[in-house]
Amino acid sequence: MKEESNIVLFQELTSIIEKGKKQVAVQVNSTVVLTYWQVGKTINEHILNNERAEYGKEIVGTVARQLTEFYGKSFEMRNLRRMMQFADQFHDIEIVSPLATQLKK
Repeated sequence: MKEESNIVLFQELTSIIEKGKKQVAVQVNSTVVLTYWQVGKTINEHILNNERAEYGKEIVGTVARQLTEFYGKSFEMRNLRRMMQFADQFHDIEIVSPLATQLKK
């Protein structure tokens, strides 16, 4: 009886822990998506304000090097360009935010 009780308790606890881990992963994914969208939007706005293609290429390369040095490979130029495309395709945070919260692990 005691062993069965321990098994049931263990199963309940693992269920609680797994559910918590899944909720954390969903929240982290949502936050990452929103952060990347904001990064892309901010770069796009900065480049548009200067309205020069050469400036855009130069600034993205410079910022990519700086961010990569500070935060790692997630912010390499290729990824920054994807963030910019993402923000360009989805202009409104009111669209992006609910979609980001629906992400699953």
